[in-house]
Amino acid sequence: MSKVRGIIKFLKQLKQNNSKEWMQDHKQEYLQQKQVFIDLVQETINGLAPTNQGLIGLEPKDCIFRINRDIRFSKDKTLYKTHFGAYMAEGGRKSMLPGYYLHIEPGKSILASGLYRPGSDLLNKVRQEIDYNGDALTSIVANKDWQREFGPLKGETLTRAPKGYSMEHPLIDYLQLKSFLAVRSVTDAEVSSHKFKDLSLEIFKRMHPLVAFLNTAIS
Repeated sequence: MSKVRGIIKFLKQLKQNNSKEWMQDHKQEYLQQKQVFIDLVQETINGLAPTNQGLIGLEPKDCIFRINRDIRFSKDKTLYKTHFGAYMAEGGRKSMLPGYYLHIEPGKSILASGLYRPGSDLLNKVRQEIDYNGDALTSIVANKDWQREFGPLKGETLTRAPKGYSMEHPLIDYLQLKSFLAVRSVTDAEVSSHKFKDLSLEIFKRMHPLVAFLNTAIS
């Protein structure tokens, strides 16, 4: 079994005991599992960097999200997230650029890639690229293998055509998107397997064409 299996076990316990006292009592276990996640993120970066120049030199500490929740303006006062997450893109977790997201949570783990809620400037560039070079996008996301594994692109959509485009545009479904995401759920059994590191890297590599298209659009 993979070392990552311990993360699943720890997060299940955290969900049942989400308190400062429990976390203090299990600090060493948390640090141990966090290190397993750090190592996984580092190996993932190393595996993706050869085809993603923006990941070269990127460190896990710049990609991994804090486990503490920001509860200042939230009605939910739960102190800790019940998942480990990392966003691997040029600039790390705060980046607005296309990248890869690794999320480990009991029963809800996912691997995702693409562009999440970009600002209007980047969004307009992506839409322009879709308008000018939509065949490149459809050749990626309409491919049978892609559809079988990832399905359609995920993201919130406009109810109307974006400014400057018509509802009659042949690629209107893509132009209406406000995020451009490929998402693959992974089971606890897959996460716990000793093959998870290789599996996740291979899935991210299969998602790479979408990231490459989006990088071309905004560069």
